[in-house]
Amino acid sequence: MARTKKKKRDPRDTTMSLGDHLEELRARLILAIIGLVMGSIICLIVGPYLIRFIELPYTNLKVKYGLDDLKVLAPADPFMAYMKISMIAGLILSSPWVFYQLWMFVAAGLFEHERRYVRMTVPFSVILFVAGAMFFLFVVGPLSLTFFLKFGRFINVEPAWTLGLYVSFMTTLMLVFGLGFQTPIAMFILNKTGLVSLGAFCKSRRYVLLGIFVVAAVATPGPDVISQIALAIPMYALFELGILLSWLSERKKMKKEKEKKKEKESPPSQPEVY
Repeated sequence: MARTKKKKRDPRDTTMSLGDHLEELRARLILAIIGLVMGSIICLIVGPYLIRFIELPYTNLKVKYGLDDLKVLAPADPFMAYMKISMIAGLILSSPWVFYQLWMFVAAGLFEHERRYVRMTVPFSVILFVAGAMFFLFVVGPLSLTFFLKFGRFINVEPAWTLGLYVSFMTTLMLVFGLGFQTPIAMFILNKTGLVSLGAFCKSRRYVLLGIFVVAAVATPGPDVISQIALAIPMYALFELGILLSWLSERKKMKKEKEKKKEKESPPSQPEVY
């Protein structure tokens, strides 16, 4: 009995309807929230250590410039600061799981060969997020705090910083820097899936530079020029890194296509005659 030939699947059948996308989004959000809650619970348990960790830049300034301890203005301020630190730290702790769910939602609407690139970028996405948060905490944060401290003393104003405002300033910008460091990953995926070409990235440099400074001005709380510039410069450097990754990927793709073309054009080998 002859075997029936397996019908090749139409790529259009792999696309998802709007209802499927919404259901996938709901499922991924629930899983991401569960991971975030579990990470936050763990961070609530070790909260005192996290507060000392976030306070490291201020502690160094306190020793160097003879500052007082952080103060509170309302009875609930310590509790609110504790919860905010635990939430942000919980997001950082659960970021591998959260970013996995995010990118898997994106991959759900792609073809199988495109999903491979999305899965490959998940570990790098987590590394860049944590690197961005730590970059602010240990590099940009101390620079910003020192600038504000010296400027205040320049106009004869002694600092009386509160715990709540300090935690809000540090954790918000840690989150902003972590998200900003996702730029090359997003560019790589957009290029590999064919949504944005390498030429389009290169032509948009001047507009991207302007947009980065606008985003940095909006994302950073208050008129913090130091943080705005410190966010804009690495973000543009990461944009250039995204262009480099896209160029390397396209170069590799073109090299494979040339090799395949040569194999097709090369004449078949003649059998040896004895």
